[in-house]
Amino acid sequence: MSKDFDVKEKDLHKHLAIDNKILLMGNPNVGKSVFFTQITGMDAISSNFAGTTVSYTQASMDLSGKKYTLIDVPGVFSLTAESQAEEVAKIFLNNNPDGIICVLDATNLQRSIELALELKEYNIPIVFALNFMDVAKEKGIEINTTLLSNLLGATVIETIAVKNQGIEELKQALYMEMYFGKRKESCGGLGCAACNTLEAKLKLYQTAKEITQKVRKTTTRLDRNKEKISDLMMAPITGIPIAIVIMAISIGLIVGGGKALRAFILLPLVNDLVVPFFRSIISSIISEGMIQNILVGEYGIFVIGFEWPFALILPYVFLFYIVFSFLEDLGYLPRLGILFDNIMSKFGLQGGSIINILMGFGCAVPAIIGTRACTSQKERLLVTTLVCFTVPCISQTGALMELISTKSMFLFILVIAISLTVFVIIAMIGDKLIKGKVDPMIIQVPNLLVPSLGTYGKKLMIRMKHFLTEAFGAMMIAVLIAAVFKETGILDLIAKGLSPVIQGWLGLPRQAVDGLILGIVRREMSIAPLVGLDLTALHVITASLVSLFYLPCISVFGIV
Repeated sequence: MSKDFDVKEKDLHKHLAIDNKILLMGNPNVGKSVFFTQITGMDAISSNFAGTTVSYTQASMDLSGKKYTLIDVPGVFSLTAESQAEEVAKIFLNNNPDGIICVLDATNLQRSIELALELKEYNIPIVFALNFMDVAKEKGIEINTTLLSNLLGATVIETIAVKNQGIEELKQALYMEMYFGKRKESCGGLGCAACNTLEAKLKLYQTAKEITQKVRKTTTRLDRNKEKISDLMMAPITGIPIAIVIMAISIGLIVGGGKALRAFILLPLVNDLVVPFFRSIISSIISEGMIQNILVGEYGIFVIGFEWPFALILPYVFLFYIVFSFLEDLGYLPRLGILFDNIMSKFGLQGGSIINILMGFGCAVPAIIGTRACTSQKERLLVTTLVCFTVPCISQTGALMELISTKSMFLFILVIAISLTVFVIIAMIGDKLIKGKVDPMIIQVPNLLVPSLGTYGKKLMIRMKHFLTEAFGAMMIAVLIAAVFKETGILDLIAKGLSPVIQGWLGLPRQAVDGLILGIVRREMSIAPLVGLDLTALHVITASLVSLFYLPCISVFGIV
């Protein structure tokens, strides 16, 4: 079973003591997570942007009959410890790993070789996986693997990770290097104090450039269409219309598809089959009273506990991750970051921050974890603030869609417009209040790739499993609290105390109090009790805005 760990010092020191560990390293976007899945048989998210694996992953692997722990280290461009990901990578390197698998990008070789040369200085048994060989061929790139191996002083294996090509050869080469390779005295890497100088960095760059020129040859390109499409996506004149069309199609698929799934499949399934089934069983074994009401009453665990998570929220979450994962694997998201870099810079953000913000529309937790790849503390704080307080997650958005759709699309557009306005205002205020500077954007643009069906499907399954395991338990706790409070009269007492604010000042019905209590656990629960009520347009707008700018979920406080 694979395990994910946030990048926190206490976690690092806890897991550094592991014996027989092998590091999986490379630049962002070189396919490390695909290698992790292929080698261990376990699942890890692989994405086309930096920051996805800032929280490292580990799982058991077999190497010629011996068990090792493979650690998917955060993707880095260098080991100069200028970002949190680089600091984590150096800590792992300095704690006696048994071997390293370094993934090189055949389509962006020089950048990969720079990291390879730094890793070689640590004098740890290492092999190199030259990935994306199929994409390199499409681009007319030929690489002399034998010469590259000689120049790097270690075995280089050609691989196409998504097709599982070269994986076994890579494992065999690592075994030979670990048990039969020669080792020499190490200076501790180019990231050490003695080597982390401008002169050393320039020498590293020049050496990587010379090696690339010797081993790489460009012939006739087999396909220039992807390159032309990529350029169109990043040029403002064509890129902005393309972005608008893609976002419109995405929203249409999520909203329209979610409503259809809810109305024609999930609601009938829950209301006509699941809930009656549990009601009949529980009513036959438990007499009327508080316990029965907690289980199958108005806020019953086996009533609301199924209707809200599965029939109200799940369809929108599922379709969001279908769309997001597709754009991610396609390689579109970094191009969107480049396109909007100029606009985002006016709010004190890099264009690449839009990726974490878009991820926040799925769930705030991975979006905030992704900010650990930010190059400045200011950018990390600003993006985290925006995600926590102005970006609704897809679960919350699904509940809002159901509430607002009972009135008109105009109200939905109005709520979105208000949300965007608040986003801009908070971004501008945050830019002024949070001290520091944001570095210019440096982002690796991945190849435009048709998503691999197997990898895409696995990613979708992982994300849905994470949602169900994280959100479902929290929602059930919230429903249980509501049911107990309802049956004991506590809910009525709270409602009476908050009546001047909720019913008087905000003009909302009493059920809004239930939402405010439940929303502390999960934000989408702040709106769920109001779905299905006969509300006025003013009620809908007020409730939507209260929900949008409510407290973040409890799970967010555990990672910020």
